[in-house]
Amino acid sequence: MAGFLCDPLCPLWLNLFAVTFGFSPRLCVSAVRFFLKPETQNSKLALDFLDPFREPWKPISTVALIAWLVFYSLFLLYALLDRSGFLFIDNANLVVHEAGHLLFSYFGQTLMILGGTIFELFVPLALALSFAYRRQPAGTAFCAFFFFENFLYIATYMADARAQELPLVTVGDADYVEHDWFHIFSSLGWLQHDTQIAAFVRILGWLGMLATVAWLAWLWKRQRATADR
Repeated sequence: MAGFLCDPLCPLWLNLFAVTFGFSPRLCVSAVRFFLKPETQNSKLALDFLDPFREPWKPISTVALIAWLVFYSLFLLYALLDRSGFLFIDNANLVVHEAGHLLFSYFGQTLMILGGTIFELFVPLALALSFAYRRQPAGTAFCAFFFFENFLYIATYMADARAQELPLVTVGDADYVEHDWFHIFSSLGWLQHDTQIAAFVRILGWLGMLATVAWLAWLWKRQRATADR
């Protein structure tokens, strides 16, 4: 089971990626299968790229694990006690979010509005994959942890869709500031469910952060057990 979950081609991760970025899970699985078909021209290139993900993780020391566990525990406590809905790390998330609006503004209004959240999630996910490619567990866990922390920030924004009490930031015309999630939920007919959706996203964020910390500790334990054999 552990080996199955560690496989980057596991359907669970493909479906999580699809749901996170709004793609069809079936489309993502089909695309991977297409590129990995033996008769596909790009299959060898794709397999060569994925080979490092099947390599063993680099070892993580006990001292490093303890330091990371202390860091994550303090951050989780800070996030749990926070009542503003805006953590200090969200200042960085906000910059990436606004950059996403600019980047996706070339692809029409809908993608421009979605682009803030898409880019906000893409950056830590891409960094996590980069560290995973190099088999560096501490870096992978750090980026994955803050990928899921973004869910808390996104949930705060979602829950404000109807109330619109949060101060909004824009990199464009200050006289034209639109609430992303008011627009998104209104277009989908989900505006009346903003707080329920936000609560679900927040739970996903907490579960993801806890799972990331648990994975790091599990990996350390597994490496120790292997070394003792």
